[in-house]
Amino acid sequence: MNRLAVKRALDRFFLEDGFNGDITTTAIFPPSEKCVAHLKAKARGIVSGLSLLEIGYSLLDDHIHVEERVKDGQEVRPGDVIATIQGPVHHVLFGERVLLNLIQRMSGIATVTRKAIDTLNDPSIRICDTRKTTPGLKLFEKYAVRSGGGYNHRLNLSDMVLIKDNHIAQAKGIRQAVTQARSVIGHSLKIEVEVENREQLEEAVDAGVDIIMFDNMPPHIIKEYVALVPDGIVTEASGGISLQTIASYRGCGVDYLSLGFITHSAPILDFTLLIDEEGEQ
Repeated sequence: MNRLAVKRALDRFFLEDGFNGDITTTAIFPPSEKCVAHLKAKARGIVSGLSLLEIGYSLLDDHIHVEERVKDGQEVRPGDVIATIQGPVHHVLFGERVLLNLIQRMSGIATVTRKAIDTLNDPSIRICDTRKTTPGLKLFEKYAVRSGGGYNHRLNLSDMVLIKDNHIAQAKGIRQAVTQARSVIGHSLKIEVEVENREQLEEAVDAGVDIIMFDNMPPHIIKEYVALVPDGIVTEASGGISLQTIASYRGCGVDYLSLGFITHSAPILDFTLLIDEEGEQ
């Protein structure tokens, strides 16, 4: 993750959560009070976002020390200590909820991504995300997909040309849309076209696009259509794929499956931050 972008985001999140500080902690403890706290897993899954602890706490207090006990992408089980945080209790507890919320969200996405990869069980097909991310959290959610072993599709609208059904309808056809886009973007960006039937597939191939996305098609149709795509054109399938159906896409022949559910429907992976009463590591 881009460290500067992460810092800016965390600044906003901390301000939202406590623009007047943590009244509870400051009312109970003096500023000099220190603590040792352990971040522990409460469920089995894949960890993502641990660097947020060091980045986030460094924004709050230079005297907080974070020790990561595992690495992003590693599987943890209930009771595992993920990290240890030492420093002034005021700031340790101030940053707790924002940082845990993000790490739980990211680890949930990483866990679902890994589950999708394992369920598909086809090393020839890469799992990637979509733009169905939470506004303001895209940076974190896309990183979490990578932690789980997946790949990122477009990070934003300017990364590549992706011609979808509405573009095709407004332009009166794939060829027209591709020709117009190519005249503007030049040679530096790739062009992907979403197709819904064989006629559109043939039109996309004739237009010389870089990537063809099979939209909302069953695996047996995708396999038939992939055979019609010349070498050099990357293929992708998306739409209507879930954890319950993803195994049926095994061997369908595409290069990528792009999955919205790994970001928009992933449950959190539960963690807890507990202060060690003995102050021990």
